[in-house]
Amino acid sequence: MQLATRVQSFTPNPFTELTMLAVQHQAVNLGQGFPDWAPPDFVLEAAQQAFKTASHQYSPPRGVPRLLQAVADLLEPQIGSIDALNEITITVGATQALHVALQTLVNPLDEVILLEPKFDSYSPQVKLCDGVPVFVQLDIEGEQWVLNLEKVRAAITPHTKVLLLNTPHNPTGKVFTQTELEGIAALAIEHDLWIISDEVYDRLAFAAPHISIASLPGMSERTITIGSAGKIFSVTGWRIGWAVAPAHISAALRGAHQWMPFHATGPVQEAIASSLEQAANNQYYQQLHERFIQQRNTLYAVLEDVGFTPLMPEGGYFIVAGIDQFSSDVHSFAKHLVTKIGVAAMPVPIFYDPSTRGSAPNALRFAMCKSLETIAAAANRLEQLKPHA
Repeated sequence: MQLATRVQSFTPNPFTELTMLAVQHQAVNLGQGFPDWAPPDFVLEAAQQAFKTASHQYSPPRGVPRLLQAVADLLEPQIGSIDALNEITITVGATQALHVALQTLVNPLDEVILLEPKFDSYSPQVKLCDGVPVFVQLDIEGEQWVLNLEKVRAAITPHTKVLLLNTPHNPTGKVFTQTELEGIAALAIEHDLWIISDEVYDRLAFAAPHISIASLPGMSERTITIGSAGKIFSVTGWRIGWAVAPAHISAALRGAHQWMPFHATGPVQEAIASSLEQAANNQYYQQLHERFIQQRNTLYAVLEDVGFTPLMPEGGYFIVAGIDQFSSDVHSFAKHLVTKIGVAAMPVPIFYDPSTRGSAPNALRFAMCKSLETIAAAANRLEQLKPHA
């Protein structure tokens, strides 16, 4: 019996495979993007309190009101006024927010522009809607990733429905500039496109401030903004995300959401709401920012010292580093790195479609969302790559 066409091209998740290989070889895992430290005490205390006092029965599909308001308070400074009850939907992580956003907007054969390199779930999510992913590659100029807007314009056809934006960007660490976002906005308005803006790393912009494209003129009514509590509080396993959209789009989005998980876990929503309320009144965001800058600078120095060619990330969880000094075959080198050196990192070509991998840089993605102790352990092993080792 034949499977549905939409799933026939799906392969095992490379992150899961790499993590299993890292465990098998007791490697330091700088491949998968999850923090290896405990959440802040106030977040854990909020969870303990929520599981004692919150309802353990069904929650409202759109999200518990307290969390809806906390997300609105979080995002209003960067997006503008938000109707918490009618313009926000709480989802099972940002991945499910993306799924329901695409299900809401994309009909079969509608085209969705994806900027490469891209997070690995984007293409499968589009295909699950029977949509058509269309790929536009970012360029590298010097040590910066840049968007060529003429490439985007050339990719737009009468079938184009959505452009999926990710800033700060995974895997590159790029923070899209005001000029780039204004260019995307102009194209969206000109061609009547929707923007789905994946902004899960919005608290982790280092070199320049994060800008939400929904804040630009004419864009709030054509943008779905996606966020993640897991990235904010280092609780990626809690699976709490959100989608912010105009009320009529949010109503349609909730219609899809209610037939999938129905709702995100109620007590965890309450815990995140409390955590967001507390974070707004303490120094948590500043401390998070400082921690990541220290980890970024430390890992960057390690990679450069060993002989990689790292590009300094402007935000997010990751550093991309060229490997031309070591090998012309990034996949073989990544396997050697995890099995013989004891450090796991992701080959950047996996973040490209098979049809476009020829344009991918010969590079690895290293996760910097790791403790200084973990980075130091990786540094000790990477010393083996030096010529004198």
